Amino acid sequence: MSDSGIFRRKAIVPSSQMASEHQLARTLSWPHLVALGVGAIVGTGILTLIGVGADRAGPAVILSFAIAGAICACAALAYAEMSTMMPVSGSAYTYSYAVLGEVIAWVVGWSLLAEYTLVVATVAVGWSGYAVGFLSGLGIALPDALTHGPTMVDGAVTNWGINVPALFIVAVVAGLLTLGTKESATLNAILVVVKLIALAVFVAVALPYFDTANMKPFSPYGFAKHLSDGGVERGVMAAAAIIFFAFYGFDAISTAAEEAKNPGRDLSIGIVGSMLACVVIYMLVAVAAVGAIGYARFADSPEPLALILRELGQGGAAAFLAASAIIALPTVILAFLYGQSRIFFVMARDRLLPEGLAKVSRRGVPVRITMFTAAVVMLFAGFLPIDAIAALANAGTLTAFVAVAVCMLVMRRRAPDMHRPFRTPAAWVVGAGAVLGCLYLFISLPSTTQLWFLGWNVVGLAIYFLTMGARKAN
Repeated sequence: MSDSGIFRRKAIVPSSQMASEHQLARTLSWPHLVALGVGAIVGTGILTLIGVGADRAGPAVILSFAIAGAICACAALAYAEMSTMMPVSGSAYTYSYAVLGEVIAWVVGWSLLAEYTLVVATVAVGWSGYAVGFLSGLGIALPDALTHGPTMVDGAVTNWGINVPALFIVAVVAGLLTLGTKESATLNAILVVVKLIALAVFVAVALPYFDTANMKPFSPYGFAKHLSDGGVERGVMAAAAIIFFAFYGFDAISTAAEEAKNPGRDLSIGIVGSMLACVVIYMLVAVAAVGAIGYARFADSPEPLALILRELGQGGAAAFLAASAIIALPTVILAFLYGQSRIFFVMARDRLLPEGLAKVSRRGVPVRITMFTAAVVMLFAGFLPIDAIAALANAGTLTAFVAVAVCMLVMRRRAPDMHRPFRTPAAWVVGAGAVLGCLYLFISLPSTTQLWFLGWNVVGLAIYFLTMGARKAN
């Protein structure tokens, strides 16, 4: 450690020099990492948020995708440089601890806790909705109280329930992760292919119906975020701040640093490769969707892509897309549950969480922390109303992205000659683009989300300072 107090910095120790009980097994190559990134990025975001984005920006949602993708691309380049410089688990939390100090690392780790937990819980609840509908079509009707968590209206619970399918899918994915990292990554890669085929089918079917009339007016709500007459925050940037959810996930790759066979090569290929692939995929899907039918016809739909296909008379393709979502959405749960467990693992290894959680099995798998992570997620997914706070995930991710970009720039100044297996081109431009872009997206988030995020971190800092004394005593 260097410095003292809350701003002390952690020295990065290679995993090979750590106690065997804290060493993860190196089993992943770059194809596994690209698939992990694409699996995390391509999910409920593109399947559902294109409708939300179109509602806020009109056809200019295409521009919203481009802006969010460009900002995420800058962040991805910063992640690629930092992850290859410091090839240990922990992602933005670890980089912040080594470069900016412990208290900043805690804020970043606490923010990542919100991001990963809420993403996994939200996707699990989304999968539950698809699964319940699918079972209903087969004549299997689950009791209503077992298909949703508590419903709140004006702060009061109006309908109690437990989302059993959401609990089930989290438990299944967590069980798979405990069996072995390579095995779960291989299954993830197969399911990612299914998901990409479904999106390719959508583009192939919808693109021939492209009509320029559906693109007019292109930007009915303008560029900057503003309140519309109905009280909804609209504009290209308002849509970009929400659509941003559809892009992140590549940061989960950096949590695999200690499990990559050749981190100096594999991490940069995985992070940059998955991000570029997803930008191309999203732009194609957005153009095909907005050009096929008027955006107002699918803006409020929970399944906008399937709705578009049905509107075009392509019921078979719509059914295939829905079935693919049921099969492949667990890849998002797997990627984020994996990433969250590794961040928790490193925080426990640093004694910011109980150190006993940072032990691995004989196969090099952190079983204890994986099950602990799954329990936290299941609490949110099965028992708590998460709709009002799900946007916290975006705020947490933006915080992490800013921290990583700042770490990259600080290290360029502090240690310019340090070995960098991957060097971000035009680092100061890219870093500034990531920081300023993420800050602008944060400002463009709903005001209530910003307040939730402030409250979340006040609680987190209170916990940090309350536990400092206990850690010093030990």
